[in-house]
Amino acid sequence: MKHAAPLPRTATPPPGSAREVFRAFLRLGLTSFGGPIAHIGYLRHECVARRGWLGEARFAHLVAVCQFLPGPASSQLGFALGLQRAGWRGAFAAFVAFTLPSALCLFVLALLLPGLAGNAWMPAVVQGLKLLAVAVVAHGLAGMARRVVPDLPRIGIGIAAAALVLATAGAWPQLAAIVLGSGAGLVLCRGVASQDFEPLPLPHGRRTAAMLLAVWLALLLTALALPVTSAPDAGGVFAAFYRAGALVFGGGHVVLPLLQEAVVAPGWVDGDVFLAGYGAAQAVPGPMFTLAAFLGADIPLGMPAAAAAALALVAIFLPGLLLLAAVLPFWAALVRRPFAARAVAGINAAVVGLLAAAFYDPVWREGIRGPGDLLVAAVALGLLASGRVPVLAVVAWCVGASVALQAF
Repeated sequence: MKHAAPLPRTATPPPGSAREVFRAFLRLGLTSFGGPIAHIGYLRHECVARRGWLGEARFAHLVAVCQFLPGPASSQLGFALGLQRAGWRGAFAAFVAFTLPSALCLFVLALLLPGLAGNAWMPAVVQGLKLLAVAVVAHGLAGMARRVVPDLPRIGIGIAAAALVLATAGAWPQLAAIVLGSGAGLVLCRGVASQDFEPLPLPHGRRTAAMLLAVWLALLLTALALPVTSAPDAGGVFAAFYRAGALVFGGGHVVLPLLQEAVVAPGWVDGDVFLAGYGAAQAVPGPMFTLAAFLGADIPLGMPAAAAAALALVAIFLPGLLLLAAVLPFWAALVRRPFAARAVAGINAAVVGLLAAAFYDPVWREGIRGPGDLLVAAVALGLLASGRVPVLAVVAWCVGASVALQAF
């Protein structure tokens, strides 16, 4: 009697270098406007379409995992892409390069915000960035849909996922759509072969993953046990931001109520300052979670503002990255099972549906306000689709055209 071969416990050597990862993600950190959904489009364009680091199926795997776990989904996705490309150094390079420009921008904007608030052209700049997000998400959605939902069963799963998310509110319907998509894939995607889902190249195995999971849980239990006081200290601030990063599903704007409860309710940050930081975070590229740097600098900790900002920034990102690194080796092993290929096909189709729902609301509904906006976004989409125009040039087109529309 033959026994199935055991799942491999050894790690697969990554194929790239941390230097190339840093260069790619610094480009993304400087140009990724539009929030977490748009970031998925940017990441796909840079890592799949432009550089060919991985295929659509593997990219969709990573998107599904990051959507399923708590934490900042786009930052987790970037971390995972760096990890599979160049190991731990690549993951660290991707995180720093993607996050640092946004954090530094928030420092500068925090200083300049009172003077900029009255400028008439600022709303037009923000509107231009929204139109950029429309083009980026549309481009990413079209590319993923062509490869990830190639048949009627998966098209149906994607449509059902989009309908579920649009008909409900909150982050939990997104999780439900992914879970239901996996079940639908088991039933409807019987023609999908397991070899279509090759394992991820990771620098660590399940033993290291179990250790990371233990660290994540220990830090979370400690953060939950620490009392919240009106007089902040370094431990309390780390715990507050770690709790926010560990318990938020959906990332992006979903973290705002948790952050408000963490820093405004105990009196660490004034409510007006919190709202000013939120507005600034929407006007810069990169992840929304870098709002933590803005808030950390304002908390009276008796240490340099830069140190307090770094403490808050590390604390809010750490739980999501620890948990992702802990889950990936088990996920990579799971998708080798024959039944898992069908489930993953359903999950990937559901992810496309989630992206389609997010494209309609809020990206399209908040971005397109008239025929002029539609024309600007359509030109931007054409520039992106050509593959010959730098992303910074597309950013300049959207912002410049939006300012011109307001002027005339």
